Amino acid sequence: MDKFKSVLTRDEVAVFTLRALYSEYGYERYKMSKFEEYDLYARNKDFLVSENVITFTDTDGRLLALKPDVTLSIIKNSKDKPEGVIKTQYNENVYRISGGTKSFKEFMQVGLECIGNVGDAEISEVLLLAAKSLDSISERNILEISHLDIPESVLTYCGVSAAGKKNIFSYLAMKNKDGIKSVCEREGLAADKSELAVSLVDIYGSPEAVIPELDKFRVNEKASEAVDRLSSLTATLTNAGYGKKICIDFSLVVDMKYYNGIAIKGFVEGIPSGILSGGQYDNLMNKMGRKSRAIGFAVYLDELEKLSF
Repeated sequence: MDKFKSVLTRDEVAVFTLRALYSEYGYERYKMSKFEEYDLYARNKDFLVSENVITFTDTDGRLLALKPDVTLSIIKNSKDKPEGVIKTQYNENVYRISGGTKSFKEFMQVGLECIGNVGDAEISEVLLLAAKSLDSISERNILEISHLDIPESVLTYCGVSAAGKKNIFSYLAMKNKDGIKSVCEREGLAADKSELAVSLVDIYGSPEAVIPELDKFRVNEKASEAVDRLSSLTATLTNAGYGKKICIDFSLVVDMKYYNGIAIKGFVEGIPSGILSGGQYDNLMNKMGRKSRAIGFAVYLDELEKLSF
């Protein structure tokens, strides 16, 4: 690959490197059309990075869309396999509103999905591949990890309403303690439960530093299992040599209607926004009538030209 670096762009090098990495772990290439029926995205707009979708009417009268997402298409076109696993990788261009220009832009995206009877072994493998993906782009990187069942269980234990949870998760994403306190006051929470909810903001750091702090969140069986799973998964990554590149962060919040369990986001030095994101999306699978579980992530390559080789 080194001899081609003089003629390939950074994102082109990343595509070939990541495809080779995922193939090594048995992920088969998925190729999709540029177009998908708009109804697929209309029914799952909250799952998309942007609700804005480019649409047009086909010659047969169907309303089609330029694909803004790959995961939805993979689920739609794959078999439900609750007894085994389907391991898929892709590199596709998607069409979304650019955060900078506020106009539509074509983005290159590489990623993988593991669908089916997904357990700890499959989740560990996906997290390991996320860490390896970041390493292949830059050695100076951080993989943030959260387990959504922990803050969800804590807020349920505290007696927070559904509307209150939504507000607290928004404030948690901003690490806004005062915002969470105000919600707890409106919800009439006791002082000790309000303090527990607010303390979710403080969860940030290496597994070695953070895992011992999580015992206070073992408020029920679901939360306790989530703490144990997060501890086990981060230990696996640490044993693989990625301990110093992992950060547990409960401010990593995604839409609970679609996601559950483990959520991840990856950063490399020199790019202010995350270039990798994903997690478990069993809830999305259920919404689309599937019995399978699923986990995956995408690497966003459009800003890699800011990095030097």
